[in-house]
Amino acid sequence: RAPPQHFKNFPAVCGVSAYVPHRYHFVNENKNWTETQSYCRQTYTDLATISNMEQMKKMNATVKDQPTSSVWIGLDRGVTGIWQWSLAGCEGNQYRNWLPGEPNNHLGAGEYCVEMRISDGTWNDDVCTTLKPFMCYNEIKQTTGRYVLISVTKSWRDAQSHCREHYTDLVSVRNQTENQQIWNLSRNSISSNLWIGLFNDSWKWSDQSASSFRYWASTQPDNQGGNENCTAVSMTDQGHWFDVNCQNQLPFICYENKLILIKQNLTWREALRYCRDNHVDLLSVHSEEIQLWVKEVAQKASTEHVWLGLRHTCTPGFWYWLSVSPICYQNWAPGNGTGGEDCSTVERTGAVQARGGQRWVGLPEDHKLNFICLTYEG
Repeated sequence: RAPPQHFKNFPAVCGVSAYVPHRYHFVNENKNWTETQSYCRQTYTDLATISNMEQMKKMNATVKDQPTSSVWIGLDRGVTGIWQWSLAGCEGNQYRNWLPGEPNNHLGAGEYCVEMRISDGTWNDDVCTTLKPFMCYNEIKQTTGRYVLISVTKSWRDAQSHCREHYTDLVSVRNQTENQQIWNLSRNSISSNLWIGLFNDSWKWSDQSASSFRYWASTQPDNQGGNENCTAVSMTDQGHWFDVNCQNQLPFICYENKLILIKQNLTWREALRYCRDNHVDLLSVHSEEIQLWVKEVAQKASTEHVWLGLRHTCTPGFWYWLSVSPICYQNWAPGNGTGGEDCSTVERTGAVQARGGQRWVGLPEDHKLNFICLTYEG
């Protein structure tokens, strides 16, 4: 079986995190952006977040047969701009190689995109509409073959579109070694500078995701009239994004995480009943991949441990998942899961540590804990 997309072992410039899977829901009701946010949080998880090209294609597929030209997603304009990378998964990359005195947004001109100077490999902020050659990144190639110099001059936004269409994205620079490699290659350019994948914006996701993925149309965002602070996807412009007045009435896209942490303190049996009444079931963790999703979700718990769909039977004395699967993948904390459980009083059931090593432990089923439900199957 092929590995899941987010586990492919390619030489990515940045680490790709194990996103908790989710599905998108198109809601064909016209509302303003704030109303859609409330609806999605109440009914699903939140307004749609898009973290990479794969998710964007999945979201667009949700809408493609719908009779609508624009839909809200969960991106709105914040106050403070931050520097971030075009390539998905690079949010933690803090390496910078600024020319002394940069970035300076010279004369307040709106220098929100970054060039590498070919004379010395240092970086400078510049106006994004300036035409320059640029460096793409190709995740399929090994070592230096993954950097592709494009000599045609384009604006930063058009350079980004070109790289995404033909390769993976505009280049990200993770450390001094990579900066040197890109600089060495850039010296083949006849220009004095070229675009790299660093940009500054203040847009933020409704669910507080750190995703730096953007898919603006080439002239966007333009803040026409000074009040376009929310984001809509144009289905008539290949799914590109536009900034729009938040009071506009549009249909919208919510997303629903496959796992949900319920911050109520219930016994194991109460948690089981809650999940089956409101979702699908208490979560069974059959693989390391699902355990990575659990780590992401469990750390937000208000209890030290979080119930899973794991229980112990005293006759013949073994642990099993509610989904009636044997335990092949194991992640027990030391001294747990051995089978030698105390069968004299209350039945033992399984939980995961909310923080720290986030391993599994056996606890009496009458402890009251947060718990994780599975929201949909498949």
